[in-house]
Amino acid sequence: MNYRVIKENDLFLLTDTKGNIPENHPYGLGLYTKDTRFLSKLDLRINGEEPILLSSDATENYMATILLTNPHMEKDGELILWRESVEIKRERFIYDGVFYETIKVKNYFPKAVTFDVSIHLDVDFTDMFIVRGFQTGIVGKRQGQTADDQSLTYHYIGADDINRGTKIKWDRPAQMVREDGSIQFNFTLAHSEEETVTFMIQPQIGNEEKQRILSVEDALNKLKQSYKQWEEKTVKVTTDYQPLQRLIDRGMADLNVLLTDLGYGQFPVAGLPWFGVPFGRDSLIAALQMIAFNPEIAKGTLLTMASKQGTSVDPWRDEQPGKIMHEIRFGELANTNQIPFTPYYGTIDATPLFLILLTEYVKWTGDFELVKDLEQNIEAALTWIDQYGDRDGDLFIEYHQESSKGIANQGWKDSGDSVVHRNGEYAKTPIALSEVQGYVYQAKTGLADLYEAVDQIEKAETLRDQAKALQEKFEAAFWMEDVSYYAIALDEHKQQVGTITSNPGHLLMSGILSSERVEAVAKELLSPAMFSGYGIRTMAEEEAGYNPMSYHDGSIWPHDNSLIVLGLSKAGKQAEANRVIQGLIDASSYFEYDRLPELFCGYSKGQGKPVKYPVACSPQAWAAGTPLLFVQTILGIFPDAAKKEIHLYPQLLPAMNELTVKDMAVGNGRVSLRVIRENDESIIEVLENTTEYEIVMS
Repeated sequence: MNYRVIKENDLFLLTDTKGNIPENHPYGLGLYTKDTRFLSKLDLRINGEEPILLSSDATENYMATILLTNPHMEKDGELILWRESVEIKRERFIYDGVFYETIKVKNYFPKAVTFDVSIHLDVDFTDMFIVRGFQTGIVGKRQGQTADDQSLTYHYIGADDINRGTKIKWDRPAQMVREDGSIQFNFTLAHSEEETVTFMIQPQIGNEEKQRILSVEDALNKLKQSYKQWEEKTVKVTTDYQPLQRLIDRGMADLNVLLTDLGYGQFPVAGLPWFGVPFGRDSLIAALQMIAFNPEIAKGTLLTMASKQGTSVDPWRDEQPGKIMHEIRFGELANTNQIPFTPYYGTIDATPLFLILLTEYVKWTGDFELVKDLEQNIEAALTWIDQYGDRDGDLFIEYHQESSKGIANQGWKDSGDSVVHRNGEYAKTPIALSEVQGYVYQAKTGLADLYEAVDQIEKAETLRDQAKALQEKFEAAFWMEDVSYYAIALDEHKQQVGTITSNPGHLLMSGILSSERVEAVAKELLSPAMFSGYGIRTMAEEEAGYNPMSYHDGSIWPHDNSLIVLGLSKAGKQAEANRVIQGLIDASSYFEYDRLPELFCGYSKGQGKPVKYPVACSPQAWAAGTPLLFVQTILGIFPDAAKKEIHLYPQLLPAMNELTVKDMAVGNGRVSLRVIRENDESIIEVLENTTEYEIVMS
């Protein structure tokens, strides 16, 4: 990455690798919360000159350490500061709505040196949509700033009549503080002597009294304690195959930093830097990926989504009763209704995914109380599927953009060119996506199982009848006999959009496919046209719309692969699943911090190392969650609370000899498992089982 990002809850900092925020940077660097930039300039200088970067580390996500030094400085032949005399260490983190940065300077010159360190700050309070160049609009005005020798506060009143401010404090007197944001500290250090100054920057919204800013020591201790608590309640995974171990550890660390709580429990936001807000589809899929590791995140996600469920017909926001949101924003443009993200509901798949996450959560936890608590939300979601989602009564749910500032393609491939016919023509809406019909089938059959478990037989039978009718209609409408594969979609005229894509791969996890069709889909997905060696492409190589550099038409998305892998495992295709897993593990070693990005280009493995996509989010929640689904797939573990069973079908990767998973929450207990290789077979040892569930070897 050519940037550094740290986050805690809904405050994040985006800087260059030196830790600075240059003014008017094209990538929109800054300190953000509630979709507003609360710091638009942060520039550190030594004796007025830019320091030299030595190292820049953001391995931990929630903390960053940047090491700098001085350039050589002399004037008129007189030495001011010998090169590399002063070490400048910037250590930063965020806790409880405050950004902390400690700047430590140390003298390595043999004699005492005198120098100054200056910080130059500014705040523009710009809405994120304007920063990114997506929108313009009516905005508020700066109200000036107030300063003293240890603080500086910027003031703004928005077009939404909300007061915003940025309060900046530091812990030692400055030699100069100017209202233009320039702060200077003078240092005289003997050899090996060091001194520090700590900045504390707190965004302020509205007129509420802000709580006291903690000391840097107290804040850091509390932050580390929160991470320790996360580790204690999250499943422990160890394997002798280190590339997978690094990928799992990185995924868990990234997911932790991407968690946010709006008052209903923790849930994952979509990704950094630009999508650190609740997203229907992204948050639901990431929570599904995490369910074997921390099912409480699924509960928090479900409750958050239920709290924002649609209640009325509002074309401006693509809202309908019962619909689960796509995205919510909190900035000035949203608050003044200049953009429809308050929330915006332009997604066709979030509503069935909401029901799928609920059914999977109950399978893992046996928490039928949550089903009771969400009964009205479930009924509203089902009503939306049958009445609003199915626009013409043909049993398929379709999307069509109503909002003038909404999204045209409303599946997970939401770019404008993502649904394309074999002849290269873009499909026109209303569009019925193949995978979404599978989601609806999975949601209804899963809910039928839950209703049956609590003796609501009539509801269960109704849902099963609806699912069966959908299955029959789907098979007739989407199957393409000439290529033995499913169309990505039906267009406005109910004609097949026949391009070969990864979308039908999601059908594998839904249960909608016959065993014969499972074979055909798996074969196509693992064909050279679809499988690059590093992962399954979003579109097959020979298609008219194929472009390995594109966002959705030939690139490789780890989360897309993870759902396909889960489906392959559920269908008993462990060898095929492991082949895809291995490809993504191989790819991960080429990315910074062994981190799977949001996506990468779809070039074949034979052409060399993976090619980065230029603007992929990193970290991204459903990319971070991908290795967690790898673990579930390798174990082949699928609990069923209604039957009080844990189904297992483990198959280690060829490069692995051992996989241990401890403290996995199932029902009211815990299960710990170890899989080892013996004579090329994967043998499972049950280390602990306090679940009272029977373990069934599938």
